[in-house]
Amino acid sequence: MADLKQGRAPRNRTLVLQDNDRNDYGQRVKRVNGPVALPEVLDSTICGDAFNIMDWLPSASFDLVFADPPYNLTKSFNEVKFSRRQLDEYEEWLDLWVARLPRLLRPTASLYICGDWRSSAAIHRVVQRYFVVRNRITWEREKGRGAKSNWKNCGEDIWFCTVSDDYTFNVDTVKVKRRVIAPYTDDSGRPKDWAETDQGRFRISHPSNLWTDLTVPFWSMPENTDHPTQKPEKLLAKVILASSNKGHVVLDPFLGSGTTSVVAKKLDRHFAGIEVDETYCLLAEKRLHLARHDKSIQGYQDGVFWERNSLNEQKKNGNRTPVAAGEQMLFS
Repeated sequence: MADLKQGRAPRNRTLVLQDNDRNDYGQRVKRVNGPVALPEVLDSTICGDAFNIMDWLPSASFDLVFADPPYNLTKSFNEVKFSRRQLDEYEEWLDLWVARLPRLLRPTASLYICGDWRSSAAIHRVVQRYFVVRNRITWEREKGRGAKSNWKNCGEDIWFCTVSDDYTFNVDTVKVKRRVIAPYTDDSGRPKDWAETDQGRFRISHPSNLWTDLTVPFWSMPENTDHPTQKPEKLLAKVILASSNKGHVVLDPFLGSGTTSVVAKKLDRHFAGIEVDETYCLLAEKRLHLARHDKSIQGYQDGVFWERNSLNEQKKNGNRTPVAAGEQMLFS
């Protein structure tokens, strides 16, 4: 993937590899050919097959796993192609690598696995063999093609699991702050579960398993790459803040262009990412290099997760005008 900016729109901010990047970032990519200790792979991008590398990683070393494996679709990932298969065959493929995870995780660790409606049932069947299944998050992809004879597909699932009943969940970092549309009061006129602020009336509530405030990376976002299934940094921020603490170690066995590692770095966690495609490894390392000087996460600022497209409006009004009715923001 050489410099692809030629022919792109002037405002296109998609991150691509320049001619010298293969040299510069190639030296940072790790190659693993046998058992390793944690310090050897900590804060690293590991190029190779996850099925082999997971067998060589040290036991009981990771506090959180975020896995975004190929869904049960025929799709090309640069030089690697994944072919759709029967659901029971996809389940067997999932089991091949999910079964390797329990050895790697600490007793208090958590696991998040992504899927779509075609793969979600198989994921559920596999993870319940090895973990405690806590929830299924559904997040809205506002992109998606319309269909004349079916419902538009614009949602994906994330299965939340834990090793045991003793696990990290920092709910206060991801609580929801909603504007109150109907400000109910008790018999004495005092607010019921809401408060009056300079910005308006707000209610604080616990986060749900339905996420509607995410934007799929696109050409005008600096986090965007040419990876076909890149997850938003904001999505990873929610997972990492909720299910890990500063200094914890996050593992991603299907790293892609590096979002999990980048967000872990920005939020002061350690990380290890495995990716089979060398070009995506280089993109991950380039993003990690940029994250040394820029810890911003689009849609998340000053401990607040802003609802989609609302942060700029807040800035224009000096952060003194509440978000529009029906919108929400998360805060920590």
